[in-house]
Amino acid sequence: MYMKTLLIATLFFTMIAGPSIYDYKVPGLEGKTIDFSAYKGKKILIVNTASKCGYTKQYEELEKLYETYKDKLVIVGFPANNFGGQEPGTNAEIGAFCKRNYGVTFPMAEKVSVSGDDAHPLFKYLTKSAVEMGTETPVIKWNFTKFLVDEKGKLVKVFPSKVTPLSTELTNYLK
Repeated sequence: MYMKTLLIATLFFTMIAGPSIYDYKVPGLEGKTIDFSAYKGKKILIVNTASKCGYTKQYEELEKLYETYKDKLVIVGFPANNFGGQEPGTNAEIGAFCKRNYGVTFPMAEKVSVSGDDAHPLFKYLTKSAVEMGTETPVIKWNFTKFLVDEKGKLVKVFPSKVTPLSTELTNYLK
């Protein structure tokens, strides 16, 4: 009887609480699945990226940030073509560009939409969470918007494109 009650309570709580960042799995650029549940206990920085954007050089700082904090931080890049058509490439072209020009070693997801009706469910979840914590809308205004999730899976901060990955505004959350 106790187990049945516990199971019902768990299901009810899950329905009320909604999804968690750890419920998401996405295809990676290199063919592997990126399973966010594997990152429990680490901070996660989720970034919508583009190869032909004025902010594209942030890949370099994202890689340095990843190398510096990889014991407690994972960065996941999400190429998206939502803003100015600045990510026109295929997944293979994007992967080659990131490795060749910036030496990217952090996980990169396959190209997705990050805004609008066709936004990937992960970005719908993140923007909803951001609005609930008081972030102004639209949450994602351009490429290289950064979502910082804490070790317990809670969104703690959204950084606009202009905030660089190595800025103290961002790194202060990693100390």
